[in-house]
Amino acid sequence: MTRRLTVAAAQLGPIQKAEGRDVSVGRMVRLMERAHRRGVEVVVFPELALTTFFPRWYEEDIAAADDWYEAALPSNQTAPLFEAARKFNIAFHLGYAEKTPDGRRFNTAGFFHPSGEMVLKYRKVHLPGHREYDPVRTVQHLEKRYFEVGDLGFPVVRAPVGGAGPVNLGMLICNDRRWPEAWRVLGLQSVELVMLGYNTPSLNQDNRGFEAHHLRVLHSHLSIQAGCYQNACFGVATAKAGTEDGHELFGHSIIVNPQGEIMAQATSWDDELITADLDLGMCELGRSTIFNFAAHRRVEAYGRITAQTGAEAPPEWVPSAG
Repeated sequence: MTRRLTVAAAQLGPIQKAEGRDVSVGRMVRLMERAHRRGVEVVVFPELALTTFFPRWYEEDIAAADDWYEAALPSNQTAPLFEAARKFNIAFHLGYAEKTPDGRRFNTAGFFHPSGEMVLKYRKVHLPGHREYDPVRTVQHLEKRYFEVGDLGFPVVRAPVGGAGPVNLGMLICNDRRWPEAWRVLGLQSVELVMLGYNTPSLNQDNRGFEAHHLRVLHSHLSIQAGCYQNACFGVATAKAGTEDGHELFGHSIIVNPQGEIMAQATSWDDELITADLDLGMCELGRSTIFNFAAHRRVEAYGRITAQTGAEAPPEWVPSAG
């Protein structure tokens, strides 16, 4: 039986620091309405979709940033989004800043059933940036200050979604997409659909060399396309885009198939819905041939991947005497 699923990447234009959640939630509800008109069954919103990308500002006292975090979902402010999902029978992925009851803070994504029940939670593992204020940088990137490293690993859940029946679902967040190990852990759980959100600036702001705008987009797409191809899965990668509080985010949301092909791509820096019809049977070709892990993986040769973090140069070769 053919298993088909209609998905959407719901790209968001900029969310300014002065704007409340009523603004971002209202925009997401309108995207959900548009998705319903197109027959979409799963909507993927970006990383930190409810607020501006607040780690670009330094706070000495982390408690002063509490307003950026969600203590519970749904809340009074986010209730309209959950109501829209229930009304239109659409499941959705939402990136948000999470503050736990015991005061821990994570960059989190949740996948929600149309009923509002959370099906899967993921906390970002590969946090970029730095922890303390850096006077050299023109823009701060303080994710290491505002968030802990995710403690849930890379989970996959098998859950009924739309008319496709049970689907193997996983999530990544932003910088995770650049790390092949993250994709492979999902692939080893037979993931079929990877949902990821990102807020990526158009310029590399660490002042260690110029990276052209087109290469920023290329490297993002390259990571996602390779991850989907090498793990025989679909990917929905949704961006925040446009000039947010004076800082440009490059957008270019995409939907990718298990052959690594881009099926749909956003072309604006504003709120935009891109959609694709997924034939989940396409996942079988890769995982039964080139990426048949059971037949071809050689774990005995991969020890360095989990035993070592920083790169180490090999010993220098020296010619033998005579």
